Amino acid sequence: MPRRSAALDRATPEAIAVAALRILDEQGPGHLSFRALADRLEVSHATVQRRCTDLAGLLDLCTEHLAGQLPEVPAGTDWAQAAEQRFRALYLLLTAHPGLLALRGGRPWLGRQLLARLVEPSLADSVAAGMTPAEAMTVYRRMYLLTLGSAAFVDHRDPAAATAASRAALAALDPAEFPVLSGGLPDVLPALTDHEVYYGALRQLIESARPAAPARPAAPARAGRFTTRT
Repeated sequence: MPRRSAALDRATPEAIAVAALRILDEQGPGHLSFRALADRLEVSHATVQRRCTDLAGLLDLCTEHLAGQLPEVPAGTDWAQAAEQRFRALYLLLTAHPGLLALRGGRPWLGRQLLARLVEPSLADSVAAGMTPAEAMTVYRRMYLLTLGSAAFVDHRDPAAATAASRAALAALDPAEFPVLSGGLPDVLPALTDHEVYYGALRQLIESARPAAPARPAAPARAGRFTTRT
């Protein structure tokens, strides 16, 4: 039997994903590299590259690791409740790792874990509720884009810094040209980092897309005597 590599045993896909996410969370996306991962895992640069091939492969490992944490919603859960549960969980994962979100950018996320825990069950629930596959995909896409955009818009791990940067930018505006923005800072700024803005928008989107309850079949007419007037 071929000898197992101790380095490859340490640099498993799971270990690489965990280490990469820690670097992203602790130091930011500018510090993530194969060499930084190799140092953290105490393996060679070549060992990490053998597992991931390139940055895209590394990011795929990270997203698959996170997707494995998405909930498996029990069968029979109300359609709206299941949709909210799945997408709230996705939002929390994304906002917890803004560095990963920044590096992935617009790259598609098509790993097996995400497809199995989010995409497929979301579409299956919608079709079972009465949507066509095209309608189900449209509804899913809307909720996904809302979630992705809401998570990417601001670094929710440091809301104070995000608020301070926005405050400085808005305070520099000419009040004559931007009367609402410059004059309503106390009201405008809190919404930038308020998670409830996303949750409220998600609930509205879900409610607007909720499939109509199927009409109940008419009860069969009872047999009996009928009299008619002439």
